[in-house]
Amino acid sequence: MADDDSTKIPREIQRAQDRRDEAAPSPPPSPAPPAGEAVQAGDREQPVELPAQHLVKPGREAALDLAPRFEAPGYRGSGKLEGLAALVTGGDSGIGRAVAVLFAREGCDVAIAYQSADEDEDARETARHVEAEGRRCVLLRGDVKDSRWCEQAVAHTVEQLGRLDVLVNNAAFQAHANALEDLDDRRVHETLDTNVGGCIRMTRAALPHLKRGASVINTGSVTGLRGSAHLVDYAASKGAIHALTQSLASQLLARGIRVNAVAPGPVWTPLNPADSPAEAVAVFGRQTDMKRAAQPEELSPAFVFLASPVCAGYITGIVLPVTGSVG
Repeated sequence: MADDDSTKIPREIQRAQDRRDEAAPSPPPSPAPPAGEAVQAGDREQPVELPAQHLVKPGREAALDLAPRFEAPGYRGSGKLEGLAALVTGGDSGIGRAVAVLFAREGCDVAIAYQSADEDEDARETARHVEAEGRRCVLLRGDVKDSRWCEQAVAHTVEQLGRLDVLVNNAAFQAHANALEDLDDRRVHETLDTNVGGCIRMTRAALPHLKRGASVINTGSVTGLRGSAHLVDYAASKGAIHALTQSLASQLLARGIRVNAVAPGPVWTPLNPADSPAEAVAVFGRQTDMKRAAQPEELSPAFVFLASPVCAGYITGIVLPVTGSVG
């Protein structure tokens, strides 16, 4: 599989870290998962056992041995986003796909942005599900690190869907490192420029089209709330996104534009298997109080809530934790 310009650096970072992991005498010890059964508190039982699988970046949902659950069959739409249009970055898979599907179920047309041709199959699958909900779907392939592309993506969304009411900044890069010395400048730049810079560029491009009542939702992380010993730069970027969320909420309040964030805990998407060694993927999420990773369909209703003017019209500047743990 050939690297295109946007995936060359992420794959080189991954290959270098894979070599470090293979050369290490033994993986860093992880605390034993807490005793007891995984907690099931939703409308249907979710998977607990995850496959020991390592993916090549950017990570395709179609390649996962256990398909993430994103359809939320128990969720009934009620027109919370009727007649609106949204743009979701990282919308081809994972949380972004689940959000796109539920937005459509609530009456919203959706544009989904994704990074590379490797993700075309995933993006088409997301579009198929959005259209099955009776809504339009626009596919946008490009890199959120490119300001010009961000402007073109927003312009194309407005041209095709006629408006833009909700921006979901969900695209992210993650690569673990067991020592600070392994975080060279290129890796730090890739993480911060994708995760934080991408939010800034997409929001800046979207602002001329966002009217009173519109909203921006950023995907933060529990790592931005609590830190992470093995995801130092990623956790720093997510903490920055939380601060960016509150700062933009203050700046845009007078314009009637709400800005919020969702901070997920561990969620079964291609992001983690495209980073962690297979043996770590198999126990992903076991350290939460619920003793399991979430499925994307358990996160997407939080985005609907924050996007909907009838639900969250008086809410701005919050970071909503959906972590599977107390506190």
